[in-house]
Amino acid sequence: MRIYILFVCCLFSVLLTAQGRKLKMLDTSTSNQSKNNTSTTPTPKKVATIDLYRFISLDQDTTYVDTSLTIQKEYSHNYLRRDTFGLLPMTNDGQSYNTLQYTSATNSMFPEFGFKAKHFNFIEAHQVRYASVATPVTELYFKSTQSRGQSVDSYLTLNTSPNLNFSIAYRGLRSQGKYINQLASTGNFRFTMSYNTKNLRYFNKFHFTQQDILNQENGGITNLNDFESENIDFNNRQRLEVFLTDAKSLLKGNRIFVDHSFRINPKSRASNLYLNHQFNYENKFFEYGQATVLSSSNGTPVARFGESFRSSEINDKTRFNKMYNKLGISFENTRLGRFHFFMEDFRSNYFYNQILIFDRGIVPSLLNYSINTMGGQYFVQKKKWRGNFRYTTSLTNDGLSDVEASVNYDLNDQNQFVFQYQNSNKLPNANFNLHQSSYVQYNWFNNFNNEKINRLSATAITPFVTASAEFTVLNDYLFFKEVSTASQKLNQTQIVAPFQYGGTINHLSIKLNREFKFGKFGLDNTILYQKVVQDESVLNVPEIVARNSIFFSNHFFKKALYLQTGFVLNYFTSFYGNEYNPVIGEFFVQRDTKIGNFPLLDFFVNAKIQRTRIYFKAEHFNSSFTGNSFYSSPNNPYRDLTIRFGLIWNFFE
Repeated sequence: MRIYILFVCCLFSVLLTAQGRKLKMLDTSTSNQSKNNTSTTPTPKKVATIDLYRFISLDQDTTYVDTSLTIQKEYSHNYLRRDTFGLLPMTNDGQSYNTLQYTSATNSMFPEFGFKAKHFNFIEAHQVRYASVATPVTELYFKSTQSRGQSVDSYLTLNTSPNLNFSIAYRGLRSQGKYINQLASTGNFRFTMSYNTKNLRYFNKFHFTQQDILNQENGGITNLNDFESENIDFNNRQRLEVFLTDAKSLLKGNRIFVDHSFRINPKSRASNLYLNHQFNYENKFFEYGQATVLSSSNGTPVARFGESFRSSEINDKTRFNKMYNKLGISFENTRLGRFHFFMEDFRSNYFYNQILIFDRGIVPSLLNYSINTMGGQYFVQKKKWRGNFRYTTSLTNDGLSDVEASVNYDLNDQNQFVFQYQNSNKLPNANFNLHQSSYVQYNWFNNFNNEKINRLSATAITPFVTASAEFTVLNDYLFFKEVSTASQKLNQTQIVAPFQYGGTINHLSIKLNREFKFGKFGLDNTILYQKVVQDESVLNVPEIVARNSIFFSNHFFKKALYLQTGFVLNYFTSFYGNEYNPVIGEFFVQRDTKIGNFPLLDFFVNAKIQRTRIYFKAEHFNSSFTGNSFYSSPNNPYRDLTIRFGLIWNFFE
């Protein structure tokens, strides 16, 4: 099905391109006939400028089509299609990411589904982009994966009229992996429509997404000594024993989203009044399946996740749906700025098919929320200053509140400064309060307090350095933690449960980036410093995270070819990295094993021919001579040497 969708997208784009060229030929013919009747002077050919190819976010941030080849594009040529600094990928493509850089920025104070480790490649509503283009635009992305697979992303957008745009896209991945039971298969389909009336009185943004993320789950390797010994017998990673040989997880979700506004006054004036409405309906489904309950380690049976109600064929299913409506009215004045007042209605259901009764209490089958909020927002722009201020509070008995403020100061085209503040009182994600499983100790029902987040950040963008600092104070922080007893750990049993930290966590991060140019050579450096003050180790991050790139760039063959080649070094200091648990699809805090303090060296050769960018990379090429001490999480090794090939192909006129 995924291959079929991708084929249709590609075929559709080719047909549109061909049709566009055909129309141009017809227009040229008609034009030539007219010229023969009147004049022999040729008419200049109209060429669309780059500013006519716009991509617009939900918050109206605008970017333009970009086919350049820079070191930043090298960083984003990956499964997520963005710079992954601060994220540590798991062993196989399409798996989760461990977090090296903590950020408290949140887009919602409402309770979400949870299972966050499965959501790195799940496209959220605020991540969808809308377009307005002069001619049809197609982008085809391809990259090889690990052991029989590929990663693709096809995107097509066109305007059927100056005020109506459509786009269709499909992102898919399949990667077998190098270890037992590690297959990853994902699909993200998205369709968008944006429309405005000719008099600019009505605006509409619409999108539909259908996404699925399937992972075989092996639970990590059972004997770390086999991996670290560098025994050549284990160079074939299929010989390393894993905890789970027939387990898998699946996250699926569909979403319908509409954001539209209507200007009440018929004609645009210095003062305008708008009616706004936003609608979001979404359903999600998470399933964990495990055919054989007992695992094996060196021939010894292991109850990896403890006692189970079932002797085989575990099939845990969690369902979630939500409906969100936001109705508001906006007043806009060219001098005073824009005032927006709104009310929100949030309803969700998080549910299972049965009620469980234990000696310790009842685990219900349903969590539902019905939340109403109200708030206001003010946006103003004066010369070099831009300010955005927002306040939201709940009308129902939920204790929700959110205060956000941002100030931008553009000294000139090369120097910009951003200051942000957020104070959020957020409801816990649903899986913290309720979870059901065939594993006895993975059933719980809680009533945790709201999380409190205070965040202050500042960013400076200058020709000399890009610097950012963020200070966060967390109260009632929610996390998952291993609660296995000493005897359970000895038997390699892993029990995880949710907890709420009663103290205060202070987190400071400082990030610096500077790119140096020496003729045809370049040096790009990014370094992150983090400091956490807490009474208990519940928020664990490395103190230093660094990325250093040295590269050479030049044109060849009369500038027909642009070549870029170099090395990238990634490094982070050792810390108690979180471990991944497949039953709950979450990372959890552990205090037994440190990871980190190993270099990750990549070699790359990238080329650009017209609008085609070609990528070649040898990832982690130093793995063969630095020892097997590299891990993504305590039981999951980082990737060995991997040779990659990929390309991005853009079509537009």
